[in-house]
Amino acid sequence: MRHLHHSRCCHCCHCCRCPLGTMGTTSFLTRAQSLLRIRNQLVRECLGEVLSTFVMMTITLSSAAQKIAFFGTKGNIMTSNLGGALGVMAGIYTAGGISGAHMNPAFSLAMCLTEQFPWWKFPIFVVVQILGSFISAGAVYILYYDAIWHHSNGTLTVSGPQETASIFATYPADFVSIANGFLDQVIGTGVLIIVVMGIMDARNKPAPKGLEPVVVALLVLSIECSMGANCGCPLNPARDIGPRLFTYLAGWGPEVFR
Repeated sequence: MRHLHHSRCCHCCHCCRCPLGTMGTTSFLTRAQSLLRIRNQLVRECLGEVLSTFVMMTITLSSAAQKIAFFGTKGNIMTSNLGGALGVMAGIYTAGGISGAHMNPAFSLAMCLTEQFPWWKFPIFVVVQILGSFISAGAVYILYYDAIWHHSNGTLTVSGPQETASIFATYPADFVSIANGFLDQVIGTGVLIIVVMGIMDARNKPAPKGLEPVVVALLVLSIECSMGANCGCPLNPARDIGPRLFTYLAGWGPEVFR
């Protein structure tokens, strides 16, 4: 009888009323979670930073791809700006509690300068941010592969009416000088960092708890709408370097760095 009872339980272990089945499932999930749990804090933060940057950049670059690769029929400057802003919000919600979701070497540097982040982690975060951005560029290239090649008419170019490089990296307007472009990015990135630091300061008037990513997204959108014309408003070295490096390797060539 004991053997028969055990056999019946084994056959019905999928049933939630069977104690043996429940215990077996719980034990399996516990073991799986234990194996998947990453105990090293730095590794957890690095993976969180890669993932949050990947999410931010995939949304940002995809919104640019819809605007450019579809000849403006599936997107415009406003949808591209919204994509960039909402991508930042999604990235912060993805890993803000794990790595802080810096996603930007400029922000990591500001955190170091204000002694809120250790200097030894700074180069590590810069590398993983660029890595997440690079991987995202590859994913968007695959996602819009057909549209990119159709728009470019079989030739990957950086300039001209059929260029596709600006899906991935930002390029200044033809008349903008290097000095003006540099100043443009200093001011735009400075406004971003100053306001984000103000939002984080508990002694200031902080954003409602849990809504900080939404406020940051609105900030990014306001900067894009007001300071995006000169250079495309990257505001973020990792946002630009990773995808630019990808385009160099994927067939656009050294022109992407000129």
